[in-house]
Amino acid sequence: MTKTNLFENYQIGNPDAVVFEEIDTVSGKKIGLARLNSEKSLNALSLDMILLLTPQLQAWQADDAIACVWLEGAGEKAFCAGGDIVAMYHAMAAMPEEPVQEVVDFFHAEYRLDYLIQTYQKPLLVWGDGFVMGGGMGLMNGASHRVVTERSRLAMPEVSIGLYPDVGATYFLSKMPDNMGLFLGLTAAQVNAADALYLGMADFAIASDMRDNTLQALTNASWSDDVELNLATLSDTLLQRKLSDDKMPSADLYDRRELISKLMTGEDIQTVAAQFLAYESDDKLLSRGQATLANGCPLTAHIVWQQLQFGGELSLADAFRLELTLSVNCAAKGDFREGVRALLIDKDRNPKWSHNGIADVHADDLDVMFSAPWGEGEHPLHDLD
Repeated sequence: MTKTNLFENYQIGNPDAVVFEEIDTVSGKKIGLARLNSEKSLNALSLDMILLLTPQLQAWQADDAIACVWLEGAGEKAFCAGGDIVAMYHAMAAMPEEPVQEVVDFFHAEYRLDYLIQTYQKPLLVWGDGFVMGGGMGLMNGASHRVVTERSRLAMPEVSIGLYPDVGATYFLSKMPDNMGLFLGLTAAQVNAADALYLGMADFAIASDMRDNTLQALTNASWSDDVELNLATLSDTLLQRKLSDDKMPSADLYDRRELISKLMTGEDIQTVAAQFLAYESDDKLLSRGQATLANGCPLTAHIVWQQLQFGGELSLADAFRLELTLSVNCAAKGDFREGVRALLIDKDRNPKWSHNGIADVHADDLDVMFSAPWGEGEHPLHDLD
């Protein structure tokens, strides 16, 4: 079994959860390729994947022969459709109302990997074809070059499982225009390629059938020892393969930006939620969002509101530290366990949330979620810069 320097005692059960390859280029440099390798689960991010990716990305970052890194998912349906949370559910069910170590370990490792990608010192491309959700957004968001295709569907669907938009969303949702960060967090709305560019969730849109052509072009590119030049080389190569206008989907969120921004404006989450749910429309995009919020976790709605009120003021490291606190508390004291049960375990889609509605959540309930379960200096992510 393989071990990593992150959790030395953790035994990786599936060493093939990520496939790695080093591709020679005509310039003498190499491209490091990593592929999430669980097509059946839509490449759901597992702890095995995280603990395989982290040391390999660190090794490639330190290897002068590697000019660029390419991260993708197996198959044509998804880059990564979220975190593998079923194993966490069973750990939570065995120890209710306690900070379960398996849960702490997963989120701790995941956020360290996300932070590594956010601060990576080389060009790092994520080929975000198909579904990119939850944990997949954490991997994609921090890459230097984020590629979507005409098949891409990006989302933060945590309101339906009693979690909240994590993996750095405290930082990146707060930077979106037109109150769209709040809308995505409350409604789990799926974002296509055109809207991903508008919202800053992606940098390039390329046709899905251009994957091989794009990778081949990178093998023929002129790589050097200069990181800035290599970043420009990657950008130029991707721009040359820009998705044609006739293949680009309509920008559904952009077209509704003024209305959504108005509906998401208010003094508090109770006001915003009430006016959004009361808005009468036959617009399917909005009605789906209303249904998701109405059936979603009330506590999550409050957490999302607080994230976006203060997320823009936090450093990236502080955002991840806050999120680890929130994630552990959502599992131990919140609705995460019940949300996973209803959606993925019993599949009855009838969660019994701890609050009947958004108006029933009080300040004390929220304070519990934001209170770190560790003493000063003991936070697992205390050493992030």
